[in-house]
Amino acid sequence: MPEQQCLCGSGIRLIECCGAIISGLRPAATAEELMRSRYTANVLRKCRYLLASWHESTRPDCLDSTTIPHWVRLEVVGVQNGASSDDRGVVEFKAIYKTGERFSVLHERSRFVRQAGKWVYLDGDILMHREIHSETPGRNALCPCGSGRKYKKCCLQSKESGGAP
Repeated sequence: MPEQQCLCGSGIRLIECCGAIISGLRPAATAEELMRSRYTANVLRKCRYLLASWHESTRPDCLDSTTIPHWVRLEVVGVQNGASSDDRGVVEFKAIYKTGERFSVLHERSRFVRQAGKWVYLDGDILMHREIHSETPGRNALCPCGSGRKYKKCCLQSKESGGAP
């Protein structure tokens, strides 16, 4: 795992990026870092971390890891505030996930606040949530996850190996 690139798409090694935040080695310095770590925690099905990084006023009582879809790609669209010196921040993102053979996109504007000196997820507005590909693409078709790679070299390969693309 130490050599694996972070699942949030930062291009940094997992252990130096979201892995360090999820494992508690360091707190998220910005709202964007927290959002990226929460995306990675969803991919890894780290429900305990997801609950711990959720504001107590909006946090559910529990999460079931078996209901988390297979997240395949994250794109941060924009960030408003949320720097290490701020108390509030907004991160807009698009995330692509797969349930069965269907790909969908979630476009959300998430709000984050500092609670006891740490960033936590407060809530979000869903801007779009829809299916983007309802049937399995051909092996040589572009992957619906948006990576720009062929399906056989992207999500099909990760499906067969049991990992993330």
